[in-house]
Amino acid sequence: QVQLVESGGGLVQPGGSLRLSCAVSGIRFSINSMGWYRQAPGKERELVAVIGYGGSTNYADSVKGRFTISRDNNKNTVYLRMNSLKPEDTAVYYCSVVYGYTGNYYSDDNWGQGTQVTVSS
Repeated sequence: QVQLVESGGGLVQPGGSLRLSCAVSGIRFSINSMGWYRQAPGKERELVAVIGYGGSTNYADSVKGRFTISRDNNKNTVYLRMNSLKPEDTAVYYCSVVYGYTGNYYSDDNWGQGTQVTVSS
């Protein structure tokens, strides 16, 4: 069974940057698409970025141009670089194996503990 361990969150001021990491085990990482989701208090979990097994990427409009998803298949790790952070980016961030296609992605519903990102002055 897939295991996911997210890290790298923290408290950052508006305009700041963070890089999240997600270590993945239990699957053949290199042939799976991966996504980053986030869930803010009182809101549903939303998909913010996807990277295909071939390296293609897709982003939610709310993070396009500010966030960059990447992967290292040698380390079985997926990253999310977040720049120009805003208070509305505050959420718990999770990674997941994703299936589907642009506009219709879905998680395999296995989740790690997540990592808290708080953007506040």
